[in-house]
Amino acid sequence: MENKNNLEDSLFTVRGNTLIRQYDCEKLYIEPWGANSFRVRVTKQAKLLENADWALLPQECCPAKITIQGEEAVIENGKIRAEVDEGGKITFFNQRGEILLEEYVRNRNNIKKFNSALNIDAREFKPILGGDYQLTMRFESNPDEKLYGMGQYQQSNLNLKNCTLELAQRNSQATVPFLLSSLGYGMLWHNPAIGKVSFSSNITEWIANSTKELDYWITAGDTPAEIEEAYARVTGTVPMMPEYAMGFWQCKLRYQTQEELLEVAREYKKRGLPISVIVVDFFHWPKQGDWKFDLDYWPDPDAMVKELKEMGIELMVSIWPTVDKTGENYKKMLEKGYLVRTDRGVRTTMEFLGDTVFFDATNPNARDFVWNTVKKNYYDKGIKIFWLDEAEPEYSVYDFDNYRYHLGPNVQIGNIYPVMYAKTFFDGMKEEGQENIINLLRCAWAGSQRYGALVWSGDIDSSFSSLRNQLAAGLNMGLAGITWWTTDIGGFHGGNPDDPAFRECIIRWFQYGTFCPVFRLHGDREPHSEPLGTSGGGLCGSGAANEVWSYGEEAYEIFKKYMFIRESLKPYITKVMEEAHKKGTPVIRPLFYDFPDDKNSWEITDQYMFGPDILVAPILYEAMRSRKVYLPEGAEWRDANTEQVYNGGQWVDCDAPLDTIPLFVKNNNSDISLLLSMK
Repeated sequence: MENKNNLEDSLFTVRGNTLIRQYDCEKLYIEPWGANSFRVRVTKQAKLLENADWALLPQECCPAKITIQGEEAVIENGKIRAEVDEGGKITFFNQRGEILLEEYVRNRNNIKKFNSALNIDAREFKPILGGDYQLTMRFESNPDEKLYGMGQYQQSNLNLKNCTLELAQRNSQATVPFLLSSLGYGMLWHNPAIGKVSFSSNITEWIANSTKELDYWITAGDTPAEIEEAYARVTGTVPMMPEYAMGFWQCKLRYQTQEELLEVAREYKKRGLPISVIVVDFFHWPKQGDWKFDLDYWPDPDAMVKELKEMGIELMVSIWPTVDKTGENYKKMLEKGYLVRTDRGVRTTMEFLGDTVFFDATNPNARDFVWNTVKKNYYDKGIKIFWLDEAEPEYSVYDFDNYRYHLGPNVQIGNIYPVMYAKTFFDGMKEEGQENIINLLRCAWAGSQRYGALVWSGDIDSSFSSLRNQLAAGLNMGLAGITWWTTDIGGFHGGNPDDPAFRECIIRWFQYGTFCPVFRLHGDREPHSEPLGTSGGGLCGSGAANEVWSYGEEAYEIFKKYMFIRESLKPYITKVMEEAHKKGTPVIRPLFYDFPDDKNSWEITDQYMFGPDILVAPILYEAMRSRKVYLPEGAEWRDANTEQVYNGGQWVDCDAPLDTIPLFVKNNNSDISLLLSMK
């Protein structure tokens, strides 16, 4: 540390490697948090919050160079430097002196720049009468900047510049507030409060509707991969994906009985089709929150699991966080404080085939109770993978300010719920000695990945426009650190297996799904079947058939082709999953991730890399039978369908008949042999 003045007369102090500035009641803390990275916190309370490392993992102390001169200060950590001027404004630079991110200030206190009558501060803590603060964090906007990540939003925009995003969890929306900038930085909004962010061309604004302090993390890197790996080091990575999870997953809404599910599994084996996982979906239980099989429809779960394992198939079981007020566990959970509370009105958080309340996943004792119940009724029977549905959680009315958790009001900490839901099961399974844990969830926040969360894109509609949204959603989820991601192949809502138009849509979706982190067929197909009874698991009807043979002979042959391609790719996928586990590398990623020096790669939004060697150009429009494909420069590319070889840095025309998805293999990699089964 270098000091050019007497610190006793300065607004700045230094504590270890942390630069602290106090002006009036505002305290600013900037400290190294991993290589080339800072954590920035601001509070107007007496001290910083304790135990507020919502997503960030503890880091070894990084040596920082701190210089204080008058009422200005500089802190450096490797490739990143933060300057704080006399008005308190922060500007971040890379090692070349280029501005990465700069606070937006328009007031008279900042005499160096923007001496303005507008009187707008970068960090605005607006008091809430009798409570905490509404926080607005403002940054300057570079109109030429491209922004990626932020989780999953149902839109087709890959580049999020000029987008406004709600920072809240909903069915099919997962806010994971880490962004990757084309300017060479990554930033995590380390605040689980409900709010929004606007990446406008004239200003960037982050808003938390109710919070106690400002908290974000920023890193600098020369490539997207360097930035992503730095983020993974401070928030964690997925476990190693188990081998079986790399294969084909069969699911529908919903197998109504044990025998129906077993007959489907037997048919897959009879046809010689590769299948890794089959799923028991929701309402296989007597009542929500009982967390056990309804024996009227699933009479011998132990025998079912045993038969499936003998066929080499893992059984995944749906779990909901809902607890029916007439269920066997409700009274005890209410007495113990294990349920989400409402600040006004009736204590109902979701209405679906019953009056239910979510269990409070932020309460460690509630997590233990739920896991112990699940362990007894499922895990001890040999079920080692769970479908943690309703993970947002999905409120019947999204009045975020009305719900209260063990850790605080939903409006302040609610976005962390899916992390705690995943942790409930991860911790329990890990304690049992299980390794390579994976569970399917419908939502995530920063850090979910380290609890084995495989996120799917929710109850989306069955259409080509929805498919296009999933392409952007999946790529941005990967860049936000959620490397395990999947969709309901064919979409969830609708789709008749006898409809030729839908058959085309699901074929193209199936091809795309082959080259996603997890290859999983699911959907609520039309027409519906009737409920089997008037109580328990019989209350809920089901969708139409959704097996690969349900869509006619032409579709079946195409499905079968891609199922065997996926199976042959397992050695390659294993290597890709090792990179995700070790370094946080996205399994699917935009072209610029692997080719950042190719300017054209930053403009491509309808192609992606599946691992380092396979370029995928999915067919995203009805009746499309050809498309143009851009091949990034810096590599040689082999067309997996025609075996023709091209130099990079050019566009090529590709035929795409109904049974073909354009694929290219980088540099004639030996893995090309795994794709030859396509011919």
